[in-house]
Amino acid sequence: MTMRARRHILGTGHFREGWPVLLLLCAVLLPTICVLWLISRSLHSERLLVRQKLVEAYDTQLTLTRERLESEWAAKAAALDAAGPTAVAFERITSGGLADGVVILDTAGSPVYPSPVRVPAVDPEALPIGWRQAQRLETSDPTAAALAYHRLAESAASPALVARAVQAEARCLVQSGQPRSAANLVMERFARSEVLLHATDPQGRFIAGDVLLMAVQLCRPPDNCRMAANRLRNLLLDYTNPAMPSSQRLFLMKEMRGLALPSTLTDFPTLPAEEMTARLLEAEPRPRVPAGLSASALPDMWEYGSNTGRVVALFSTQRVLADMREFLKRQKLSSSVRLSISPPGTLSKPPTAIPMMPIGNRLPGWQLSLTPAGNDPFAEAVNRQSALYLWIGALIISAVMVLAILAARTMRRSLRLAGIKSDLVATVSHELKTPLASMRLLIDTLLDDAVLDPGKTREYLVLVAQENARLSGLISNFLTFSRMERNKYNFEFTSVRVDDVVQAAVQGAGERFQHSGCELSVEVAPALPEIRVDQNALVIALVNLLDNAYKYTPPEKLIRLRAYADAGGVAFEVRDNGVGIAPGEQQRIFRKFYQVDQRLSRSGGGCGLGLAIVRFLVESQGGTVRVTSEQGKGSTFLVTLRAIS
Repeated sequence: MTMRARRHILGTGHFREGWPVLLLLCAVLLPTICVLWLISRSLHSERLLVRQKLVEAYDTQLTLTRERLESEWAAKAAALDAAGPTAVAFERITSGGLADGVVILDTAGSPVYPSPVRVPAVDPEALPIGWRQAQRLETSDPTAAALAYHRLAESAASPALVARAVQAEARCLVQSGQPRSAANLVMERFARSEVLLHATDPQGRFIAGDVLLMAVQLCRPPDNCRMAANRLRNLLLDYTNPAMPSSQRLFLMKEMRGLALPSTLTDFPTLPAEEMTARLLEAEPRPRVPAGLSASALPDMWEYGSNTGRVVALFSTQRVLADMREFLKRQKLSSSVRLSISPPGTLSKPPTAIPMMPIGNRLPGWQLSLTPAGNDPFAEAVNRQSALYLWIGALIISAVMVLAILAARTMRRSLRLAGIKSDLVATVSHELKTPLASMRLLIDTLLDDAVLDPGKTREYLVLVAQENARLSGLISNFLTFSRMERNKYNFEFTSVRVDDVVQAAVQGAGERFQHSGCELSVEVAPALPEIRVDQNALVIALVNLLDNAYKYTPPEKLIRLRAYADAGGVAFEVRDNGVGIAPGEQQRIFRKFYQVDQRLSRSGGGCGLGLAIVRFLVESQGGTVRVTSEQGKGSTFLVTLRAIS
């Protein structure tokens, strides 16, 4: 039998094992899929029916709620317009909790508040004589410059020039090392004067804000600056006309927050709104006025325009959802349903919710839905029916699957045993016929001679003995393989010496290793620990390895058997100088009935069970077996077993 034919038989055996199981699985899966599909369609129909009944029952309630929500947001738009068109509206809207932030626009759509700081092309004030000279003295003589600015402040005609001169005088006092005098000057002129509070510099910034902050920073200890800090706080919270530029207000509020002052002096209710609005204007310098609530240029921020288009209110997502939940709490709904609102872009919804309904033009993209809050009678009915369907389907499928698994396992085992039996019978018949035919031929040849020649008779008897030994080895392997397959191989574990195992293996290999042209070297490392194994089984494994080394080695045989310590265990190594094994075949040679080259098997004898038996006997005793080989240079088989600790 050729190797290709054997592989074909094995492949056919696997197919013979697999196709009935595959057919059985198909016969089970098809009815199961049909049952599941029918259950799924029935449940879907039940849910659609329940949902339709809920829509019909609560449609009026849902429509009324949507109208109320539209009215509430329309009232918000009207309230935005009622706040006014100036910076005062910013303070009213944000402090009153109507919105998180707001942008006040003019008729052209440009921001009125917050608005960018204007940069004039020329100084709007006519500077008095001596102002330029005082500016030049700042770099060379700050004290003289302070005196010059003081005289200018006393003689200035407008509050703006007075404020600028006092600011410059305080700056020069700080440069000359007189911070206390500078702070006192600011508190005397600004903290107690109403006239200078709204004076502005050429860029439109309030001079009082900057100099009061300087006074607060210069005061030591902090209690001395309470009056200036309180004056500055009142100025920052004053949104009346003229209003401080928003950028300056935001800067001063943050600076005050960073100072070691009592919380009553650093509490600015409009600061979050100022920050939110500033971020929006950075991303969108000219805000659009949306027709309804829509997403802004910033993440998690929504815009909402007033009816006149003069006010753009800003809401955080958290604020919008909180307002929505508060609105829903105020609705007088049936206790059997629960309202929910979803923002634009929401893909998921409650699995039991009625199909979502758009809220309207004021809230484009927002959806309103009703969800049963309690044990809805329709839902209870469909749940009972669904549970019945599921239980029936589960029982049917479970019963079919259990029966299929049992039948498949039984069929697979029967087919596997039948295949092994068929392969074994075919192999045994073929392999036993060869030595029996040889012995019969030798004996018939001797009987044909009228007079027996002693030399010829002895030669033929030696050949008969070799064939008999070959026959005994085949029968031994077949019996071992049979016990392996039936899990009937009994191991008797005892503590044995490595020397005894090696000696028994050499004796079991026979006298053929002593012939000319064959050299068997045995090497056992001294002081090896004992191993706990079945000695007979281990000897059989080593004899099989030696037998393979003999059969697959050319006439000049150099075979080596070694035993040595290896990583806490004992290793047995069988090395030869034979034909070697290709890398792709080294993992397959331990399979049952697998032979690399049938021509070598025919010349040396064998049925492809030796290495399979070796692996079974070694691994059953807790060991490992592996091979390293190179074609044309020989092979090395290594058996490793644990030593007795």
